[in-house]
Amino acid sequence: MRPSPPIRRVKVWDLPTRLFHWALVLLIIVMGVSGELGQLLIHMLVGPAVIALILFRLIWGVIGSETARFSHFVRGPKSVLAYLTAARNGAVRSVGHNPLGAFSVLALLTLVLVQGVTGLFTSDDILSQGPLAHLLSSKDVALLSSLHRIGFKLLLAFIAVHLAAVLFYRLVKKDDLVRAMITGEKQAPEGVEGIRFRHPLLALAALAVACLVVWGGLALAPEAPAF
Repeated sequence: MRPSPPIRRVKVWDLPTRLFHWALVLLIIVMGVSGELGQLLIHMLVGPAVIALILFRLIWGVIGSETARFSHFVRGPKSVLAYLTAARNGAVRSVGHNPLGAFSVLALLTLVLVQGVTGLFTSDDILSQGPLAHLLSSKDVALLSSLHRIGFKLLLAFIAVHLAAVLFYRLVKKDDLVRAMITGEKQAPEGVEGIRFRHPLLALAALAVACLVVWGGLALAPEAPAF
């Protein structure tokens, strides 16, 4: 049996990707706590920021650094099965997201985006409503409000699974994903080619575009009728 190649630490995550990750964690906590405590003013203010952040990640997933691009880690079912087979036979380390982790990333982005968008059209029928709720009928608003509540439960379930997976990788696979997302460095076998990183100013421009789309769109939306 061939000896395993030596392991070394390499830089795999750029600063924009890491900042996105932790900013999203913070905003999800704020959204969840404010919603549960009935602090709907804070909840409604943070909602568009969450959408802008997800939109930034979608843009960065196309034009960003190599490991941040969807084309780098999103693969088909065959790649996932091959990864699971290899993982059963020994430690497998990926540069960036592994094929299974790619589905986790896509699921998270989808769930959070759906939460943010449905939140724009929700209403508690008492004191507050989303900034675009007046554009829909009461029936549609009620439907989206229900989806928003269900989506939150699904998001909590996903987060629980995600945290369990992070703990599994840390304790069993000896792969500290949290540390990697803080420092940007990850263990990888020798021979891994250098990761190509894009300039952080490009990420700043992508974030500016995302913010312009979200808040510009809200500003241009028809205002609620005065009574």
